[in-house]
Amino acid sequence: MVGSIINPVTDSYHYNPDKHIPDLSSKVIVVTGGNSGTGKASVLHLAKHNPGRLYLAARSKAKYDGAMDEIYKVVPDAKVDYLELDLASFASIKRAADTVLSSNDRLDILINNAGVMGLNPGLTQDGYEIHFGTNHMGHALFTKLLMPLLLETAEQPGSDVRIVNLTSTAHNLAPKGGFQPNTVTTTMADVHSYVRYGQSKMANILFTRKLAKRYPSIKSVAVHPGRVQTPLLDPMFEKKNATVYFQKFYDALASPLTPEQGAYTSLWAATWPKKEDVVNGAHYVPFGKLSAGDKRSRDMALADRLWDWQEEEFKKRGYA
Repeated sequence: MVGSIINPVTDSYHYNPDKHIPDLSSKVIVVTGGNSGTGKASVLHLAKHNPGRLYLAARSKAKYDGAMDEIYKVVPDAKVDYLELDLASFASIKRAADTVLSSNDRLDILINNAGVMGLNPGLTQDGYEIHFGTNHMGHALFTKLLMPLLLETAEQPGSDVRIVNLTSTAHNLAPKGGFQPNTVTTTMADVHSYVRYGQSKMANILFTRKLAKRYPSIKSVAVHPGRVQTPLLDPMFEKKNATVYFQKFYDALASPLTPEQGAYTSLWAATWPKKEDVVNGAHYVPFGKLSAGDKRSRDMALADRLWDWQEEEFKKRGYA
């Protein structure tokens, strides 16, 4: 059995990436956080289907090399390019986007997979709460900078451009109001790390809904991979506190998915051949099941406020 009552999986599509991912020879694809967990599993499966160009975005070449050592064991002829990307640094994001823009005349699939969770209070290099700054602001800027190429690709005959943003059921844990702009430029040290994480994951869904409304020629979806056994919580598990004990107890009941299974919903959303099955602006849970999510995540006025706020932040930092 896959999943559990508290980590549910619905497999209506009988999803099998080896069978269902089509030939990708005409596609240029970027996967952030492709060096571990669901990101690495996504890169591995995409590499099997002859992508025109596939970028594995990671913070260092060492992380890329470590991931590729494992990917080559399964896909010996994998052709995967390294893209240096630190989502906690706007400068790094700009360099990564410039690399993609200067080296390609199209971009078909962007999987914003990378993320952090359970970290101690802190700020990104640009002054945002570490979870919100990395999980949302980093990906929002990366997407913004790549948008001209995504839109240009969407204008080409037969195109099928998609953006997949990873979120989590933890978006339900976001603080009152769903998004509190007065807090995300602080460390939020007095707020539990799961609430800080939840706010970033709420933003991922709101951002997705706004992308779909603003850029209808591109299919943008948010996906929850399920509770997956990945290194995401390793920094937190090094501690001994009530949160760690709760998480371990929860996982014992939840039957976490493997990283490969955790990648299925992202891969489905990014490549499912029957593109009408993938609804623009929607939120999906494993494996490709439509989910309403928290009521706040469907509030387009809130999505508008988040968008306007982040655009002003980008403008202040020279990324208008």
